[in-house]
Amino acid sequence: MSATPNRERDDFGSVLVIGLGLIGGSIAAAAHRLDPAPTVYGVDVDAATLFVAVESGVVDAAARPDVARSNGWLSGDGVDLIVLATPVAQTIEWLGVLAEAGYAGVVTDVASTKSRVVEAAEALNGVAFTFIGGHPMAGSERSGIDAARKDLFDGAYYVLTPGVAAGADEFRRLHSFISSLGARVVCVDPAAHDESVAIISHVPHVAAAALIELANSRAAEGGEDLLRLAAGGFKDMTRIAAGSAELWTGICMDNADAITTGLRDLRHVIAEFEQLVGARDVEGMRVWLSRAAEVRRSLPTQWVPATSRLSELTLPVSDRPGVISAVTTAVGRAGCNIEDIEIDHQSEDSAVLRLVLTDEGDVHGLMGDLARRGFEPQLRSLEEGSE
Repeated sequence: MSATPNRERDDFGSVLVIGLGLIGGSIAAAAHRLDPAPTVYGVDVDAATLFVAVESGVVDAAARPDVARSNGWLSGDGVDLIVLATPVAQTIEWLGVLAEAGYAGVVTDVASTKSRVVEAAEALNGVAFTFIGGHPMAGSERSGIDAARKDLFDGAYYVLTPGVAAGADEFRRLHSFISSLGARVVCVDPAAHDESVAIISHVPHVAAAALIELANSRAAEGGEDLLRLAAGGFKDMTRIAAGSAELWTGICMDNADAITTGLRDLRHVIAEFEQLVGARDVEGMRVWLSRAAEVRRSLPTQWVPATSRLSELTLPVSDRPGVISAVTTAVGRAGCNIEDIEIDHQSEDSAVLRLVLTDEGDVHGLMGDLARRGFEPQLRSLEEGSE
């Protein structure tokens, strides 16, 4: 995927990032790689962060929240897209602020848990803006504007969780923008997202911290050489434990139920292997470890499509709340990836939705899923390299 693709005429001409930390700053920096680049504004409560963001060229202009409001950045349609790059509690507060200010563009967020944010957005009545939840699956143990990177999202998955209010046009514009940052967009139901990231992100962070705690406690008991020997695999698998304790405490609170379940299940898995080791069960240990090794080796083939073959999925849709969420979530559920999306309005109440899919996932299962949900999907292959 090109780092500097040409933008469509209806892509976002201006972007406001609220919260100029690692993720917010990286979104702003990546947006500047586009051709032509949108005007990028930044909002943060920290004056030093605002200074660095402007001086380093991460944003074109920056202000504290009160100044941003007086400048008109938070109201009407003066800015096309607002990205809320703040913790969940602050993101929910900002949704209320934007609703009160009468903001009329597209709003997305980057919170690592989605259910609470999407529910809060859908609980707002009569808002002028369209909210589409987001979560970039990228990051670093570092934080703050100094850690921002314009290439942070290159090749990374970026989850979108469109709610019932998301229309095809708004979703298409946001999908195009996120893709242009270098990311690969997938769509997931908010609750399913939170359950998934508990296993692939949140529980691993706790496990890494637990390994550090174990090593540190053994070192304190007289194993002075233990931490000195900690290198290679140990350092690699515990790197994420260096992340912000404040940030991760918030994440654990926001996704407490799913993380609790994941930690309980992890404890059972470890207990299973503990029993095999205690029994000196050589064959049992070999099978257990081989199974994990086989799954781990298969992951790269699941991340990247095997070829560049594309398919076009076409389906008539009615202009009703939730239709885009239903279709894109079904695509994500089938493990498919949307390369492009467009909508052809047939009348005031009906349209034809066209999605270009890569050759990932269970496309035929997707067709059946959509048919069971009342759609009439049609699928055709596109010649390799054709538009």
